[in-house]
Amino acid sequence: MDVSTTPITERIARVIAAERLSANADGAHASASAQVDAAWRDYLPDAIAVLKTLREPDQAMAAVGDVAVWERMVLAGIKGGQPVTVVL
Repeated sequence: MDVSTTPITERIARVIAAERLSANADGAHASASAQVDAAWRDYLPDAIAVLKTLREPDQAMAAVGDVAVWERMVLAGIKGGQPVTVVL
């Protein structure tokens, strides 16, 4: 299985941005890659909300995998997508 080098929150945010911006989905841009590059960070809260929903697998998912591993993986994705806080 391939492992992505891009954080899961960024990948989800980019998909959501593309869905909103691309004419191939609900948007108006025939070629939306530049707009997605500029806007995906605006969709990070939505991406984190999606991951929070995925913390608990459904019955079909649980039947074929390790639920504890799944939860740890999703929680790691959520943690990795949180903005870095700098205290001055």
